[in-house]
Amino acid sequence: MYNPNAAAKPMLGPEILSVKNVQRGFSKAQGTLLVLDDANLTLREGEIVGLLGRSGSGKSTLLRIIAGLIQPTSGEVLYQGKPLDGPAQGVAMVFQTFALFPWLTVLENVEAGLEALDVPPRERRARALAAIDLIGLDGFENAYPREMSGGMRQRVGFARALVVDPNILLMDEPFSALDVLTAETLRTDLLDLWNDSKLPIKSVLIVTHNIEEAVFMCDRILVLSSNPGRIMAEITVPFPHPRNRLDPGFRQMVDDIYTRMTARQSFDAARRATLELGSRLAQVSTNLMAGLIETVASAPYNGNADLPEIARSLHFEVDDLFPVAEFLQTVGFAEVREGDIKLTPAGRVFAEHGTQERKMLFADLLLRSVPLAARIKQVLNERPGRRAPRVRFKQELEDFLSDSAADDTLDAVINWGRYAEIFSYDDQTEMFSLDDIVS
Repeated sequence: MYNPNAAAKPMLGPEILSVKNVQRGFSKAQGTLLVLDDANLTLREGEIVGLLGRSGSGKSTLLRIIAGLIQPTSGEVLYQGKPLDGPAQGVAMVFQTFALFPWLTVLENVEAGLEALDVPPRERRARALAAIDLIGLDGFENAYPREMSGGMRQRVGFARALVVDPNILLMDEPFSALDVLTAETLRTDLLDLWNDSKLPIKSVLIVTHNIEEAVFMCDRILVLSSNPGRIMAEITVPFPHPRNRLDPGFRQMVDDIYTRMTARQSFDAARRATLELGSRLAQVSTNLMAGLIETVASAPYNGNADLPEIARSLHFEVDDLFPVAEFLQTVGFAEVREGDIKLTPAGRVFAEHGTQERKMLFADLLLRSVPLAARIKQVLNERPGRRAPRVRFKQELEDFLSDSAADDTLDAVINWGRYAEIFSYDDQTEMFSLDDIVS
């Protein structure tokens, strides 16, 4: 049985990487917009460490700071005891997208990094062939990326990272672009090579939003909160490899992490943040919202469900499930606490009624709980033509958010406003209006 206080006992070597008080922010009209705040972590030889968090937690930003691709606003990264200043030799990265050169063969793609390091042609070829063989692509040396499946292209990405014999392998959601079966095969193959000491690396740092993946692969898991990203928990995984996903202890750990990530205080903080006009809002489909309400309302849950169980039954990951659950709490359809989601009376009414009644209820709650929606409706009501351009609201948001976050937030409210029929939006003219909308 899983003991949350037990410690795994991997054969660890010396500290190879240290992140100290790292902060990353961007200047905005209303002050600094923080992506990361006071991030601290260490990485020792012989361990796989996971960075687990939702979108907006800054986990990919932290990974790129560690890779030397971007600089922190403050704090420092020490690699082998020395301050990191730009990309470090001995640190390789595998990206979410395959990022291969389509005009190069598998062999040429794998050789590209060695060529940049001025490795002699004979050695370059030998090392590339060895990496291709190691990762299971022997026989495909002369194939082009277009001829290969997604899983095979990602194997090329791994071979390209491993061929430089890195001390640290950084992975940014390397399995998320693959189908479930392909991802599981590649994940298991990589772990087998690691556990058999066949990989030329000393430690691994992986970014993921998949809780089961983190528990399946990692020796330690660092859980990040969102907006800004802070490390809110460090969890040691006590299970030896190979791990069984159906083991009761494994399942209990997954449930415990869901509970941590849906702690009452974090959801309350997120709900309070939406009360500000300049808050970032996640794009949540109204179909997903309605679907989750209906699922929780129906048997066997009858209005109160365990989030990990819902995630498994619907094949949801953190980035799929948490924004929907949080949004339901924000507008008042549900309460989320300690890994459970419970429908409020409004949520039960929504589940029991038809489309038009649902829209009317949602419109009322949206205008009361999402200030940007209310702001758009107010401006349209005050204008003689009852029309306003998108840029008028985007500029207001850009005082608080980045350009992309402002666009995402506007797009979210546009979709909700259309569903609720509180305003219209023409994507071609980028104009809001109250045309054909009953005030």
